[in-house]
Amino acid sequence: MKKLVYWIGGVTILLIVLGFLGRGYLGMIAMTLFMEPDQPYSQDRVPNAPDYGEEANWAALPHREDMADVTPSSEISDNQDVARVDVFFVHPTTYVSSEGWNQPMGHQGADKRTDEWVMRDQASVFNGCCKIYAPRYRQATLFSFQDQSGSGEQSVDLAYTDVKRAFYFFIENYNLGRPFIVASHSQGSLHLDRLLKEEVATSELFSRMIVAYPVGFSVDGSNGVPICGEADQINCQVSWNANTTDAVVKLAKAGDVCVNPISWRADSKPALASDNLGSVTFSSEGGIDLGVADAKCSEGSLIVSEVVSERYDSIPFGPGNYHMYDYSFFYMNIRENLEERLATYWLANVSD
Repeated sequence: MKKLVYWIGGVTILLIVLGFLGRGYLGMIAMTLFMEPDQPYSQDRVPNAPDYGEEANWAALPHREDMADVTPSSEISDNQDVARVDVFFVHPTTYVSSEGWNQPMGHQGADKRTDEWVMRDQASVFNGCCKIYAPRYRQATLFSFQDQSGSGEQSVDLAYTDVKRAFYFFIENYNLGRPFIVASHSQGSLHLDRLLKEEVATSELFSRMIVAYPVGFSVDGSNGVPICGEADQINCQVSWNANTTDAVVKLAKAGDVCVNPISWRADSKPALASDNLGSVTFSSEGGIDLGVADAKCSEGSLIVSEVVSERYDSIPFGPGNYHMYDYSFFYMNIRENLEERLATYWLANVSD
């Protein structure tokens, strides 16, 4: 539970910056950080567990139409129908309610945010190379990450049990021995970090895991998965948390994993905005924006010195924190780099 502390430390600071927070439902997300469920966590009030044999409990599946199928341009293809690699994607917090510590399955608001923001703006980055499997789960409500009573920790643990069950359902019923990628954001990366440590890094699954993307959370590298240091490296992990040097709230700490998603190196050498192949935000007009953001790893954070666009202006964690755009800023670089890593994998596994 120590990782929750990294969030808690910044939450009190958020009180200072509420006047600067993002627009629309993203502003609402920030406000609901302070909405505590009115009763302590209790097993008697835990929502029913999802049955992953039911397609309704998946936000994305490759054989049906969903928001993970979208592409930012007609020139970019969704290749899930022919992909030879799978992605297991764990979504971030989209349950922002004081009604309970964990999302009940079928919650309209949470599912809508998961689909229209996360699947579209994040998970879709993988549809050029891979079949996308993204479970819904009894995610912890946002307040859990500043709670100090113990209820938040229990709600996070419950959410993890769903992620773990969904992962094994994916492995046993969908993946069936194929190579795979695991990816996530924010709360999802807290769960993925634990999943990597407890279920993947020391198991036979590791050899089939091409790369892991526990993005947008404090990942300290202790999960047993090597840090990717080259653009074509496999069986490794990449992570980053984008913000400016003077961001009021930073979600990473010194020593955290930071792999630059432009250069794909884990060093502190800056990557220029001119090398950014394209940023994407579907919440605006769509399309691909060139040269929007540069990137440099420093003290655990991915430093973005300037954002050259007014379309990326939702900042629910305060000025200078680009948590919402961890994937969006580097969307096209991620798509291209996936092909490099897959090429390495297939070269090493030509008999497959």
